[in-house]
Amino acid sequence: MPVPFRESLKTKEFVVTAEIGPPKGVDIEEMLHHIDLLKDKVDALNVTDNQSSVMRIGSLPVCKLIKEAGGEPILQMTCRDRNRLALQSDLLGAYVLGIDNVLCLTGDYITVGDHREAKPVFDLDSVLLLKLVRQLEEGRDFAGNELKGAPKFCAGAIVTPEADPIEPQLMKFEKKIKAGAEFIQTQAIYDLDNFKKFMEYARKFEVKILAGIVLLASAGMARFMNANVPGIFVPQELIDEMASAPKGKALEKGIEIAGRMIRQLREEKICDGVHIMAIGREHLVPEILSAAGM
Repeated sequence: MPVPFRESLKTKEFVVTAEIGPPKGVDIEEMLHHIDLLKDKVDALNVTDNQSSVMRIGSLPVCKLIKEAGGEPILQMTCRDRNRLALQSDLLGAYVLGIDNVLCLTGDYITVGDHREAKPVFDLDSVLLLKLVRQLEEGRDFAGNELKGAPKFCAGAIVTPEADPIEPQLMKFEKKIKAGAEFIQTQAIYDLDNFKKFMEYARKFEVKILAGIVLLASAGMARFMNANVPGIFVPQELIDEMASAPKGKALEKGIEIAGRMIRQLREEKICDGVHIMAIGREHLVPEILSAAGM
């Protein structure tokens, strides 16, 4: 039996989560391989919810597959595609299937995805979704109606420590904690000195912080993220290090960098754990952990 994620957050000095990206289609063989590969190597597996507004298999059925495989799933739930009725219905459905970890997200906007003609919902945002989760736990739906049996969730949210300006992120971070977030998984970080400054602020609050680690595959990927992904900043020295890798060895260098960062975060006790996002290269997560000495 896997250790409940809430228990890992309370008892482990350094928690590790990773991400499972559902496929676009019903061929799940590779995804099941990734689940089997990672379920015993990390404390929980996040399942993305139409990440980047690209249509894929939903988070809820994949979380159930992880549960059946003996893993500990975290249901990612965005407000982009569901109104408050559907959000509550899916949350209750998840709970009766044994899925009691949820990451509450507002969601990427439709225009970045592959169905730009779709109608966005955004009935709630991530802060209100956290409040909704906690209200369900009190035995009432979001309209105040009594429930026949109440769920109990381990609920979390995200923050972007590299945002510029950072002040709006810090304001929302505080709102998420007040709304009931027990853990925070950050967006990708690469500047550890800057992240330490964020952690000095975050340590004022009773919440577990897991630093987001995105595997760099090439110097070009790093430059692209700097130019096109808000809230991500890859320092020039890391780009130069990636660019200096011998031909065909850039991915190995990316694994080395990710492992080195995780090792430093752990040894210096900068935060409470890491959330590893290999983005289509989930099979490399064990190598990243090995490079980190874990």
